[in-house]
Amino acid sequence: MRNKFKATGLGIALGAALGAAASVILGQTGLWLAIGVAIGLVIGGIFGRSQCPTCAAVHKTHKAES
Repeated sequence: MRNKFKATGLGIALGAALGAAASVILGQTGLWLAIGVAIGLVIGGIFGRSQCPTCAAVHKTHKAES
């Protein structure tokens, strides 16, 4: 669970940075910052779902037992 939060936080930070850079270039700071954070949430969510092979094997056994 801890890694998911790290991935989400990293995604938000990177998205905010990209949004800030786009806002400097294109103007409309609030709009581009919000778009950057939203994109960062999506990216963080995608990276937070990935599991190592060991964790994936353990979760398969949990699903089989249920």
